[in-house]
Amino acid sequence: MRVICYFIFLSFSFTVFSQNKQVVFTPKAPKPIGPYSQGILTGNTLYVAGQLGIKPDGSLDSTSIETETTLVLENIKAIMEAAKMNLKNVAKATVYMTDLRNFKKMNDIYATYFPENPPARETVEVKALARGAHIEISVIAVR
Repeated sequence: MRVICYFIFLSFSFTVFSQNKQVVFTPKAPKPIGPYSQGILTGNTLYVAGQLGIKPDGSLDSTSIETETTLVLENIKAIMEAAKMNLKNVAKATVYMTDLRNFKKMNDIYATYFPENPPARETVEVKALARGAHIEISVIAVR
């Protein structure tokens, strides 16, 4: 009996999740460069795919880590606005950088976007990022 109840619960959970899953897209952020969505809204939670310093026209601007960080956060902000949220809704951020020696420069720009009650965050160094980018940030937001 427990197995049957557990199976029914799981089936219901997956059905509810799939019914509430909504793709979030805005032309104010770059189109995905692969088979993924800019964001997925399910219930009150928004999952924003990792964003690079790509302009909405698709070109990467890597003139400086400050420029890239600003573009990344502007892309995230645009996707969040398309889901009727803002950066105050961000609960968790993950930052990927190709060179942690640029951490302070990134952090100074990041702090201007999250001046109060910043989200939980980790920052990790990676060998490489798509399109030769130097930074990528993904976030999870909650209403």
